[in-house]
Amino acid sequence: MPIFAVHYTYSESTAADRATHRPEHRGWLNALVDAGTVLTSGPYPDGSGALLLFRAEDAPSLSELLRADPFAKLGLIDAVRAVEWLPVMGAFSD
Repeated sequence: MPIFAVHYTYSESTAADRATHRPEHRGWLNALVDAGTVLTSGPYPDGSGALLLFRAEDAPSLSELLRADPFAKLGLIDAVRAVEWLPVMGAFSD
């Protein structure tokens, strides 16, 4: 199954709301980790966004899944960039 690198972009204007809703966001992600859909995720240290690695059938399936993120439902993500990624070495390669 393809792996997708998803880059979320955040702005300062949503920082307080993201802090408030972070438990729901992380709960959603943890359920996807348990299901094997999310390989890893984490915020950038400067607060500008986050990187998430997903397994998904295809780009449309991933887009549908990302719309279920509590941060997305609340409009707390300024931009999303999702690209299929092909790891050839290391922990995420086949």
